Amino acid sequence: MTQRGTNAAFHINIFFSGEDVGWIADIPDLEMCSAFGETAAEALAEVEIAKAAWLDAARANGISIPETRYRPLTYQFGS
Repeated sequence: MTQRGTNAAFHINIFFSGEDVGWIADIPDLEMCSAFGETAAEALAEVEIAKAAWLDAARANGISIPETRYRPLTYQFGS
């Protein structure tokens, strides 16, 4: 783990949740970093805010920021 800037290219998953009746965005590399929105765009905007807060809190508490490691299965076949 290393210290990284808030511009690190962390993968974001966005999916519709019928149970929550809305869109969920999460960042697999940042534990517990997710957000909800009524639209996919809103969920994306909210998870960007959550990512900034996650990274700020990690830095403030001396916690290492993980390297970007998550790659969806579809991208793994091309490597």
